[in-house]
Amino acid sequence: MTSQQMRTEILILGASTGGTAAALAAASLGAQVILSEPTTWIGGQLTSQAVPPDEHPWIESFGCTQRYRALRNNIRQWYRNHRPLTDAARNDQRLNPGGGSVSKLCHEPKVSLAVLEAMLQPFIAKGQIRLLLRHQPVAADVERDNVRSVTLRHLDTHQETIVTADYFLDATELGDLLPLTRCEYVSGTESRKQTNEPHAPDDANPDNVQGFTWCFPVALDPAPSANHVIEKPKQYEHWRNYVPHLTPPWPGPLLSYAYSQPVSLQPIVRPIFSNDPKASTFWKYRQIVRRDIYIANPPHEVSLVNWPQNDYWEHNVIDKPADDVAVYLEESRQLSLALLYWMQTEAPRLDDKGQGYPNLYLVPEIAGTNDGLAMAPYFRESRRIKALFTVTENHVGSTARFGSELPVNKLKPGQTAELFPDSVGIGYYRIDLHPSTAGKNYIDIASLPFQIPLGALIPQRLRNLLPACKNLGVTHITNGCYRLHPVEWNIGESAGLLAAHCLKHKLSPQQVHEDNQHLADFQKLLVAQAIELEWPDKVYPKT
Repeated sequence: MTSQQMRTEILILGASTGGTAAALAAASLGAQVILSEPTTWIGGQLTSQAVPPDEHPWIESFGCTQRYRALRNNIRQWYRNHRPLTDAARNDQRLNPGGGSVSKLCHEPKVSLAVLEAMLQPFIAKGQIRLLLRHQPVAADVERDNVRSVTLRHLDTHQETIVTADYFLDATELGDLLPLTRCEYVSGTESRKQTNEPHAPDDANPDNVQGFTWCFPVALDPAPSANHVIEKPKQYEHWRNYVPHLTPPWPGPLLSYAYSQPVSLQPIVRPIFSNDPKASTFWKYRQIVRRDIYIANPPHEVSLVNWPQNDYWEHNVIDKPADDVAVYLEESRQLSLALLYWMQTEAPRLDDKGQGYPNLYLVPEIAGTNDGLAMAPYFRESRRIKALFTVTENHVGSTARFGSELPVNKLKPGQTAELFPDSVGIGYYRIDLHPSTAGKNYIDIASLPFQIPLGALIPQRLRNLLPACKNLGVTHITNGCYRLHPVEWNIGESAGLLAAHCLKHKLSPQQVHEDNQHLADFQKLLVAQAIELEWPDKVYPKT
């Protein structure tokens, strides 16, 4: 089978949350873009991984890019246009369609998909963006410090397409382009000697990465006699008897209501459901469909299962043989199916109806798959470029900078994350690291509202490759606050604008970073594109 040839200005590998943002941004400046994606859905975390957006407490007012705000507004408008909402819900400017507590905008992944496709459509119609679904990068041609082309393989037909481009943006979930292009990168944990981070381990370990999760939406059938119990999963007995061996210890079997509270690491119990409407439950945590906002034919309620009980940290999949990766991915799927079967058949109930909730069921139409599990696993951590600048815990960690966990709603003048003169965006989230493949329990520590430095988006050597996802210059520790939805979107959007800006002005990213005037011109473009470069006084009072 002969290879096809394509030419574009910017090739974006991975239509993840960051990759989609990068395509929109680059196309807005007139660049020609090819956007490839291994699944059939664009959007990454928001869609194919089915994860409701994890966001900071000010997201409704400030602290994100204009395009990300448009995404959020359009999601709410989609519900108003397509669902029979009550007047109260329709008029609620801050409607939370699912009502989940993890986000102010818990919603169905296919709604994000519809909104993102609509945002891309004008550029696709003009031929400015070409979307190649079911395509995976498999090879790259690199000459000295420049990538010349990347070979994509269609996952169904196996047809290969060689794409030449001026710029290549890696927005894959695991930084897949980095080894193909021989871009210098890091994975796993750095040592304390390397980064001087208080929470870094004594020794580096490339295999120590956060667990990943094969999420799934689950619905609740209100019919008293409903029984949707699935066939017993092949690995059910293994996962039913599995007790995590972590340091500090996990409180018992993984399939139970007890888990380690991420901050204190003390045992905590949270049930799926509770008779107390004010109680914290797993169901309410990531609920994405609620009945009370509908005036007619209310749907069954749905929650997204991305819980401690289906985090998979047995093995790292980065830089492992394909056969081994396939085994680990299947084990993760089996863990999620085992959790569902346990919920249906053995989960303790707080009423007098025995064990299990057989009225829970998978919802393939929401996941976009035949089996009801998400289209792709939710990877929290990827390969990371060796960048011109690396953000460490000492730049953004509250305790590392000021000796204590500062309340972000009561910050005082001077209590800031490191201020970066080359800022290309902002973000905020706690440093949230899930249990890892080296047997380490949660690391969940306070961070400060931070900036995204341009230097973290530029590789040390390659001249025309940029990260547009979780693969920028951060550490294992700071990945924990730079990996969330609005931050990944900002990273991708700024990377897309940088590539298009460099094309237009015949500059390299390194030149933009090194020259004060070039940097000022680029930051002026970012501001014109309504990308916030610093936190407002409401968060950081003036000195």
